[in-house]
Amino acid sequence: MTKETIYTEEQNKIARFAKALSHPVRVYIIDYIAGQTKTCCYSGDLHENLHIARSTLSEHLKELKAAGLIQGEINPPYIKYCINRENWAIARSLFGNFFKD
Repeated sequence: MTKETIYTEEQNKIARFAKALSHPVRVYIIDYIAGQTKTCCYSGDLHENLHIARSTLSEHLKELKAAGLIQGEINPPYIKYCINRENWAIARSLFGNFFKD
C-alpha cells in the first residue's frame, strides 16, 4: 500500500488548498483580490501594494493558481487575476467540514 492510496480525495484537496494558503503573502493576495469590487485585479496592483520582487509575486500567484484558488486572464501586457469561485466554494466547504466539532 502506498501513501497515496490511504488518503481520500477530500484529504488531498484540503492539503493542497492549505499548502497554497500557508504563506502570509498568499493569504494577503486572496484577501486583496476578494476585496475588489469585481473580485479581480491586475498583477501590477498587487506588486505596488506588496512591495516584493515581481518574481516573488509571480511564484506566489503560481502557487495559488496551481491550487485552483485563483485564475488568470492574460491581456498583454497585463494579467488579471480573479478568485476561482467554484474552487473557492469547494475549499470553504472542505475546511468547514474539517473544522466542525
